[in-house]
Amino acid sequence: MLDPQSLFSIKLSLKVATLSALIVFLTGLPLSYLLALKRFPFKNLLDALITLPLVFPPTVTGYILLLLLGKEGFIGKLIYKLFNTGVVFTWYGAVVAASVAAFPIFVKSARAAIEAVDSNLIKVSYTLGKGELSTFFKVILPLAKRGIVAALVLSFARALGEFGATLMLAGNIPFRTNTIPLEIYSAVSGGDFERANLLTAITASMSVVIIYLINRLTSSKG
Repeated sequence: MLDPQSLFSIKLSLKVATLSALIVFLTGLPLSYLLALKRFPFKNLLDALITLPLVFPPTVTGYILLLLLGKEGFIGKLIYKLFNTGVVFTWYGAVVAASVAAFPIFVKSARAAIEAVDSNLIKVSYTLGKGELSTFFKVILPLAKRGIVAALVLSFARALGEFGATLMLAGNIPFRTNTIPLEIYSAVSGGDFERANLLTAITASMSVVIIYLINRLTSSKG
């Protein structure tokens, strides 16, 4: 049986991953479109900056977020000034860390899906007098939908498994910021392998479902 702390970690992880996936989708889809179909100065530099969380060790990503969002950080000072609170050592920090970790995965996958759309169909839409927004929603999005949804599911999985950046920014506070990966770490550190094994089994089950969904979405046969 799962103890209350483990149950809390599961609920928190699902909440953090869901919110992170939503944030990544809303901010990453327009950026994926720009990177896929537009030419603009410093495009490669922007792509490199987006990719950084993929190549940085998670603890480095978390440390950078801590520097930016801490009470003395550039963004952190503004948040404290506006809301009289911060995101460090809160579950909001876990959402931020998970979103940053998942963002490049979504953008790169969604960009690839958009780039796979036949450019001739886009040109035909423009020729028929359709604007960019109409073309995106009526031509590009329907054709790239499967790849974009797969990217969303993949980013959800990445957010669900985020550990290093979350530990640095949100900490590992029981009943506050202890996501599943952090709870497994605590269980192993405390020698509670039964709880660690159970949480690992739950995580593995979630991962199998996610991988199955991605395979179904990316399969040419549907």
